[in-house]
Amino acid sequence: MVCSIGAGVAAVNLAGHYEVDESFMRAILDWLLPRTCLLCGAAGDDDLDLCAACRCDLPWLTAACPRCAEPLPVAALCGPCQLHPPPFRAATMPLRYEAEVERLVQSFKFHRQLAAGRTLALLLAAHLERTAVPLPEALLPVPLNRRRLYRRGYNQAALIARILSRRFRLPVVTGGLHRTRATTPQSELAKSARRQNVKGAFACRSGTHLPRHVALIDDVVTTGATVAECARVLKRAGVKHIQVWALARTP
Repeated sequence: MVCSIGAGVAAVNLAGHYEVDESFMRAILDWLLPRTCLLCGAAGDDDLDLCAACRCDLPWLTAACPRCAEPLPVAALCGPCQLHPPPFRAATMPLRYEAEVERLVQSFKFHRQLAAGRTLALLLAAHLERTAVPLPEALLPVPLNRRRLYRRGYNQAALIARILSRRFRLPVVTGGLHRTRATTPQSELAKSARRQNVKGAFACRSGTHLPRHVALIDDVVTTGATVAECARVLKRAGVKHIQVWALARTP
């Protein structure tokens, strides 16, 4: 027997446990801790820590290569992808990594401002829905090495994947990939050195079941060297269809 306590507030299930309506709890939290724009301090809009004006002013990635998400004047397959296609099938990112987006990502990645990561991940989710991107069987975050994970306290790609997992009801395969060695941060290297830096830096854990279709999750894609190396490892492990989902692409 289910006993209601208020309309849509809580109920007692057959095991005698209270079940609280999620939308009700979200409304209570929004009342106690209202969303505030991380960029200007105004009231947040649409369950985001961004106001409508700042959201509109973000550097949106309006046209890009569908294969690697390189920003272009018009959406078309870029020259490098025509000559040397990457090992992943498609890449989807809603924003360019510049101006306010860079500020939000840096706050999320290096200053523990998890609200910035949540807001950016929800913008990515809305973009995936709006563009009707085919959903994979599972999400696979790009891993951090142990030392960097210990210093930072969390893997930003895994947090993004967790938010997308709840939105799209997809599993997250956190143990699908691991770092075999520490690497120099890609942001500190020139483009020509980035592929060599991550070559052989990833491996699949033995015994991990990997579905045929996955989406690699990362925060920012610059040259694509990291996600390409991850994709090569996954393809050797039997994954057939690999997408890349990230918050932003560096022009």
